[in-house]
Amino acid sequence: MARLSYARALLCCGALVLLASSRPASTESLANAQFLPAPAMDLPGYLAPVVDASLGTTLVRVTTPESPMGNGMVCKRSYCTHRYSSAQAWNADQSLLLIVNGCNGLCFLDGHTYAPLFRRQRGGECEWHPQDPELMICVAGRRISRWAPRSNAEDVILETEVYRELQFGPYKGNPSWDGNRIVVRAIGRQGTLVAFAMDLSDRRKFPDIELARIPGKNSYCGISPLGKYIFCQQSLIDFTDQAFVFSIEGDLLQSWTEHHRPGHGDMTVDAGGDEVYVGISKSAPDKYQVIKRRLQDGQVTALAPYGEAQHASMRAIRRPGWVFMSYAGAALAPAGGKKVAPFAQEVIALKIDGSGEFRRIAHTRNAPYDYWSETHGSPSPDGSQVIWSSNWGQRGGPVFDFVSRIDWADRDSGNDLAQGDRHEGQQAQ
Repeated sequence: MARLSYARALLCCGALVLLASSRPASTESLANAQFLPAPAMDLPGYLAPVVDASLGTTLVRVTTPESPMGNGMVCKRSYCTHRYSSAQAWNADQSLLLIVNGCNGLCFLDGHTYAPLFRRQRGGECEWHPQDPELMICVAGRRISRWAPRSNAEDVILETEVYRELQFGPYKGNPSWDGNRIVVRAIGRQGTLVAFAMDLSDRRKFPDIELARIPGKNSYCGISPLGKYIFCQQSLIDFTDQAFVFSIEGDLLQSWTEHHRPGHGDMTVDAGGDEVYVGISKSAPDKYQVIKRRLQDGQVTALAPYGEAQHASMRAIRRPGWVFMSYAGAALAPAGGKKVAPFAQEVIALKIDGSGEFRRIAHTRNAPYDYWSETHGSPSPDGSQVIWSSNWGQRGGPVFDFVSRIDWADRDSGNDLAQGDRHEGQQAQ
């Protein structure tokens, strides 16, 4: 307890000094950007904020796999991290931050100081409600519910005897931006795998999609941000990953049969009001580029050139014009006149309008090793904080979570936040 109290005091006092010395992240263009190597830096102490000298951004190590964190929270020695890049780590008002991987339960931290607060034991899958900071939306067994982690109170939305093995996605499920709609995958009446949309406010179930009727084995299904589309990814026997877009009523609208074009991504609404999937392409003609693809017709827009992009996150739903990209690997040299992305072991924010405008957020110093050591950068709802994972250059070493803070002061006068406010309250049609 003394160690925890000291850490809290260190964080509060240190943050005042370091944040005051930080400078707003500068905007760059991919057209003339150069690779920026990470300066030497020792592993930051637990809850001790430091400044990345080359970027001017403040980062804080928020997990400590090598020892207990306090308030009953204990992590595996190998890793202690947030769930995934496309999963919202913070609640709606950013007062709570959730650590799941490697922690002994659902471990809730203070969303600003990162001090451990409380933990809960719960089965199934839960994601934050995007508008109500007190609630999570949970799917498990035969039940869909709203759950309040602080009080442990639960409101059951659906309890079914017809369907079993209900899953939220699985693993890549998010609610619509208004928190009203989700997609559930389950074993249906005939014992086959199905997916269906559910309106939580109306407690209305939409028609089943028989997943066996489309090619491949289902990986997951999710709802679009405005609740109008169902997006499903299928894996073929040759490991080709294809995407299928359905209406909310279950009608097939289109399929993207190229492998991962795109994948490892997330959905948002762009400046034109279109719902899009942003991720990394693994097929020609834009292989290993960051692209966005429109859900209504599949139109593709290239966003960043060939590179080591690994994961994309659009969880900054109140700053929807930016995708937060996690880059792995080493710096790539241009070959044959090919333009390459000047990023390696780095997290950036990239505009999704095709302009090439970006901001550097963090040097991860992350040595490739296994799935748990991947960076999986995920922003807070307003984009002011980004959580990311790193083994700090030690292959096979413990994987920690870090939070980088972003100063958007020079961007908050107009378009970005206005766009988020406009779409945030839009009702699903």
